[in-house]
Amino acid sequence: MARIAGVDLPPNKRAFIALTYIFGVGKSRSHDILSALSIDENKHAKDLTDDEVSRIAAYIDKNFPVEGILRRETAQNIQRLKDIRCYRGMRHIRGLPVRGQRTRTNARTRKGPRKTVAVKRSVKEM
Repeated sequence: MARIAGVDLPPNKRAFIALTYIFGVGKSRSHDILSALSIDENKHAKDLTDDEVSRIAAYIDKNFPVEGILRRETAQNIQRLKDIRCYRGMRHIRGLPVRGQRTRTNARTRKGPRKTVAVKRSVKEM
């Protein structure tokens, strides 16, 4: 089983798709990596030789931030926005959408499940 950047690649998928299991490597970057190393995209991950796997791992380590390094970098960027208290940072702090989406409806992914507010009864109804 091929292991690159701390991630086990799924053996029954094509190398092109298997590389996308690495955080920071999408389809276009996967295509670029395989074409730069002249490795067939349609070859399955289990059919990659040890030499090819080591070449891919070395190429990725040399040219791209992936996995832990990329996650840390992203977290530091968000923390910087929070520290300088800019608009985007405040949206991160409050758990609201950051990129201008509406919040009157939708935005449930960022806001979480609905919190129902009880209706106050007036004195007349009692």
